[in-house]
Amino acid sequence: MSHHRSGLTALVAGALVAGALALPSATARAQGIAFFADTTLLETPTGFLRGSIMMPFRVGKFPLVVFISGSGPTDRDGNSMGLPGKNNALGMLAQALAERGIASVRYDKRGVAASARAATSEQELRFEMYADDAAAWVKKFRDDKRFSTIIVAGHSEGAMLGILAAQRAPVDGYVSIAGVARRADAVLHDQLAAGLPKPVADQADAILASLAVGKAVPVPRAMPLSAVFRASVQPYMISWFAWDPAVELAKLKIPVLILQGTADIQVAMSEADSLLKAAPSATLVKVDGMNHVLKGVVGDQAAQLRSYSDPTLPLVAQLVDAIEKFVKEIHAP
Repeated sequence: MSHHRSGLTALVAGALVAGALALPSATARAQGIAFFADTTLLETPTGFLRGSIMMPFRVGKFPLVVFISGSGPTDRDGNSMGLPGKNNALGMLAQALAERGIASVRYDKRGVAASARAATSEQELRFEMYADDAAAWVKKFRDDKRFSTIIVAGHSEGAMLGILAAQRAPVDGYVSIAGVARRADAVLHDQLAAGLPKPVADQADAILASLAVGKAVPVPRAMPLSAVFRASVQPYMISWFAWDPAVELAKLKIPVLILQGTADIQVAMSEADSLLKAAPSATLVKVDGMNHVLKGVVGDQAAQLRSYSDPTLPLVAQLVDAIEKFVKEIHAP
């Protein structure tokens, strides 16, 4: 989540707070690298988290990428229940990597889709819980003999969770996809200021400032954005605002890849530049024409909005190439 341009505010702000066997694709068969998908489970104190594991179908050890999806009710494939239709971006990315000999795990976060029953109450949810879940997925596969290396890759808000997971579990590399460099309260300020009347944006700023220092705020139900800042979600927001992505990224001592699309209308390129400044040894790849849901979009805002709900649009090839190169360089003996 991100610097925001008007038009998606109504869609994105509401979203703040495959188990089926995959048949080998024609591309995979042509390369002699068939792949398959299956379900996988992670047991937590509040219930099972459910995910998908995708494996190249051949002999040998593979690098494994653990994907972490974005904010709100976004599932393992990158689809948000807060938006109409599906884009299937993360599912498509997992398949594209499997065709190139890279395994992956992606999962529904607690409270989302097939992991809905693992939800805690909204009042009890904290940002760190999602980070602990991501780290637990890494630990689950860390000693699995099928995998040579483990890389964590987070998309959007999942990029911050990926940084924390990489601090809490032994990983060999980290990938930020459309991640931001600033604290979430600053990001939300930009998003809301871009799409709200000034009096409402000023009210939101006052609430954000209070939450940023750990103080909850009474929000009357009649107030605009009362659903976004409802009392039950404020503890989560306080825990979320405490983390500065640039500061935490600088602590990582592993290879880092920063990916940012030039057509992203949610995350500005300056965020990727700031992440690189925080981690100068990282590799920054600016993916030409890629938007926030990893698709190539040319045209006006209407084309952008359609892409969020169109699974037929292909991923940008440069994205897959960059991740493959990064992962295989770490995997190389």
